[in-house]
Amino acid sequence: MSALQVRNLRKKFGGLLATQDVSFDVEKGSLTALIGPNGAGKTTLFNLITNLFPADSGTVHFDNHQLTGLSPSQIAKLGVIRTFQSARVFPGMSVLENALAGRHRLLKHGLASQLFWLPASRREEKALAEQAMALLDLVDLADQAHRPATELPMGEQKLLEVIRALMAQPNLLLLDEPAAGLNDTETAELSALLRAIQACGVTVLVVEHNMSLVMTIADQVIVLEAGRMIARGSPAEVQADRRVISAYLGEEPI
Repeated sequence: MSALQVRNLRKKFGGLLATQDVSFDVEKGSLTALIGPNGAGKTTLFNLITNLFPADSGTVHFDNHQLTGLSPSQIAKLGVIRTFQSARVFPGMSVLENALAGRHRLLKHGLASQLFWLPASRREEKALAEQAMALLDLVDLADQAHRPATELPMGEQKLLEVIRALMAQPNLLLLDEPAAGLNDTETAELSALLRAIQACGVTVLVVEHNMSLVMTIADQVIVLEAGRMIARGSPAEVQADRRVISAYLGEEPI
């Protein structure tokens, strides 16, 4: 059963055709990787799916909702949550506060309850803090929970951004190069985290350049080149595809 359906997405910036009639499905509960050379249109495709850029033509549906034409905030309310290529932590806030910020859209108690620190708000905040700490512990950030988030190395900021996205309880999680800047240990933590996310039933679409990570975790790999989809299939199928080998992975199969 498809969770995400992308049909004939096309976007042109001036004389550059960034995406050329891209179509694919992402199965519910799967982990799909989107790969391709620099400039292939991967991040542009994310921006079209979440409507940060309006598509020139084509449609996007998620869980029977048409996303085309909705604002990014409306799309987020449907549980479509994304991260960005560059880590975006909130300055002036701790690691824990950054994680909790992801849950803002789902708070059950209103402003008045929070302002007067009513018992219901206290209970909710305590429960959310415990959940955030548990997630931070998965990526070894719990002991830095009260440290300013901007003081974290870039790799740890990327992991924090994934945790913040998880706090938003996504139905579809779009991760834009989550392994960028991570060392081997952090990459292994990310891999375990992505497997845990998928095991919880969350559908994941990830743009990634780390081929070792992609080929280990992905159920499906989609390959873009110059804005066109040139291949789609299992990691084994994509690795053996001559078009992919020529365009992205080198001259010989990996």
